Amino acid sequence: MSIDKSAIRNAATVIVIRNRMDAPEILMGQRGAKAAFMPNKFVFPGGAVDAEDADIPLASSLPDVCAERLREDADSELAHAISVAAIRELWEETGLILGVPGTWEGDVPLDWQTFAATGHVPHAAPLQFVFRAITPPGRPRRFDARFFLVDVDEIATDPDDFSAACDELSHLQWVALSRARSFDMPFITEVVLAEVEARARDFNPPEAVPFFRNSDEESLFLHLKGHRGPYARKG
Repeated sequence: MSIDKSAIRNAATVIVIRNRMDAPEILMGQRGAKAAFMPNKFVFPGGAVDAEDADIPLASSLPDVCAERLREDADSELAHAISVAAIRELWEETGLILGVPGTWEGDVPLDWQTFAATGHVPHAAPLQFVFRAITPPGRPRRFDARFFLVDVDEIATDPDDFSAACDELSHLQWVALSRARSFDMPFITEVVLAEVEARARDFNPPEAVPFFRNSDEESLFLHLKGHRGPYARKG
């Protein structure tokens, strides 16, 4: 069966931040020149949700407010899979572990065997849902991406050790938030950076989450607010 490249896939992206109270830095890497999606661009680690992500056990779940926002205008069962995808993509693309010490029960899925071998189980409580964006029509691949902010102190491994990373992102580096826009990055990454700058010194999950919603008919910048319903505008 062929894959419909035009279908919108759910995806998770992780923004790791450090030195947030003094001189904030964020972790970024560069996509390859031959990548089908955003070649050569500097991005945050992330990728599409896999079918198996829904079945991966977590040592802790997302904060309640984040899970509630994730469920707005989305499958109510998706919050778990997206948080798992965020942790998996962070591990695969940077070699950093968002997890707590523990032992896996039963067979470990192939994609998680190297993670499990470190003696950790995935841990979603530190993830803060801060942005959502759907890739505009006309692109070779489209994603409904949820962006998560996580403090470096929640990472279980050395934040400067990328030796376990795959080769999907090159030039992995900590970038001063104040100069991140000097890098060649996608438009949506610049938009997300503005949100990260606004939240850099706030350790609490946001009550309202910006949503850049693109469809064939229109592009809207909305906010997920829960009590005011999906698509409630800021104000």
